[in-house]
Amino acid sequence: DKTVSLRKDLSEMHEWITQAEEEYLERDFEYKTPDELQKAVEELKRAKEEALQKEVKVKLITDSVNNFIAKAPPAAHDALKKELNVLITSYQQLCSRLNGKWKTLEEVWACWRELLSYLDAENKWLNEIEVKLKATENIQGGAEEISESLDSLERLMRHPEDNRNQIRELAQTLTDGGILDELINEKLEKFNTRWEELQQEAVRRQKSLEQSIQSAQETDKTLRLIQESLAAIDKQLTAYTADRVDAAQVPQEAQ
Repeated sequence: DKTVSLRKDLSEMHEWITQAEEEYLERDFEYKTPDELQKAVEELKRAKEEALQKEVKVKLITDSVNNFIAKAPPAAHDALKKELNVLITSYQQLCSRLNGKWKTLEEVWACWRELLSYLDAENKWLNEIEVKLKATENIQGGAEEISESLDSLERLMRHPEDNRNQIRELAQTLTDGGILDELINEKLEKFNTRWEELQQEAVRRQKSLEQSIQSAQETDKTLRLIQESLAAIDKQLTAYTADRVDAAQVPQEAQ
């Protein structure tokens, strides 16, 4: 009777292990949305914890079998001992595989969150570029003011490539595993298109500002020459006036 009871316990535990393997390890998972991925992480965490809780049951079965073997005739030893060893090995493998899969999905989830974080940072930078480009769209003023706007835009454009490289690598890691691939490809296409468009617009604006600076410098130079010329004429006319020189007696341009 004791042998039957022990074999029943061993059989029930084997069935639970087989069911857990089919449910969490042999089933194909598809992660097309962040919700599905997060749900899978939480599900595997619960499965891992449930498996660890079964350790008490496995230990009780082990103690029961060993106690029975210690008192039972040698003929009953081998079969029960073999079944117990198979159970312990299967249980340990299940715990190890569940823990491994859970850790992998945890890393995948962290990778997704990190990708979103880098995309958010880069999109904020692109927002700043948009604001800066709008501010320099119809800029008025002299060469110095335009030059300050150009310097400000160029400083903003000296943005490290690190974040964009990280976005590329994280996205590649996830899509290679077929995880959230459609969503990631959609986000990346949108981001890269915006990035390229703003980069090109920024380059055009830089050239436009450089030309505006050159035009403003030429205008400033012309105005300075006119002012110098007027100052010289003013000085000369003032001298004529002081000497009470008649208009008919001075050169025609002074007249």
